[in-house]
Amino acid sequence: MQLAQVNIAKMLAPIDSPVMREFVENLDPINALAENSPGFVWRLKDDTNNATSIKVFDDDFLIVNMSVWVSVEALFDYVYKSDHTKVLKRKSEWFEHMRERHMALWYVQPGQYPTVQDAVDRINLLRQNGETPHAFTFKKRFRPEDLVTTT
Repeated sequence: MQLAQVNIAKMLAPIDSPVMREFVENLDPINALAENSPGFVWRLKDDTNNATSIKVFDDDFLIVNMSVWVSVEALFDYVYKSDHTKVLKRKSEWFEHMRERHMALWYVQPGQYPTVQDAVDRINLLRQNGETPHAFTFKKRFRPEDLVTTT
């Protein structure tokens, strides 16, 4: 099994606004960092090589980041132990604080890439049921084997 992740964020202003300029300028380097990180498998992207035009929850100000990794540890290392942290520390400059769950992790079969609807479903599952082997966060990690015992 491999690990899928989704993270949504609500922009403070339109993507082409001066408020979002530095975020947009960082997209290509951060995406390249992810793609070259140990354990990276796949990421959602559109014709511009990012996913900012892909809509979730019918909200033009919500943007989505979705990827697949070989393990929770590989994703964690990228998110919190690489230069990604420099951009992550600045998220309040570009995005609203979201009170609802906005990130989810779940397992997929190798070669299976989640859709935007899969991501919406997993976030909703997490919001409704809390952390389970079907949708969880870094705070309460599950292993692929946990799926077998709960299905």
